[in-house]
Amino acid sequence: MRITIKLYATLTDYLPGHAVGNRVEVELADGCTVEGALAPFGLPPKLTHLVLVDGAFIPPEERNVRPLRDGEVLAVWPPIAGG
Repeated sequence: MRITIKLYATLTDYLPGHAVGNRVEVELADGCTVEGALAPFGLPPKLTHLVLVDGAFIPPEERNVRPLRDGEVLAVWPPIAGG
């Protein structure tokens, strides 16, 4: 299956060189979980604050069991402080 991964803010530093902007398309095995899809990027868990699949929030306790489906978009934001 093929999905799109989008990393935002400082997380774009973890994208491979062939990424376009803040996104990369990846090929995954059927049944791959959110956590499994993100593992190759080496993102520190404390930086994966907000995780969405097709706009729906995936809480931390579901990331290792929620399977992805072909064509979905996985988006990740780090914690962001503002003033």
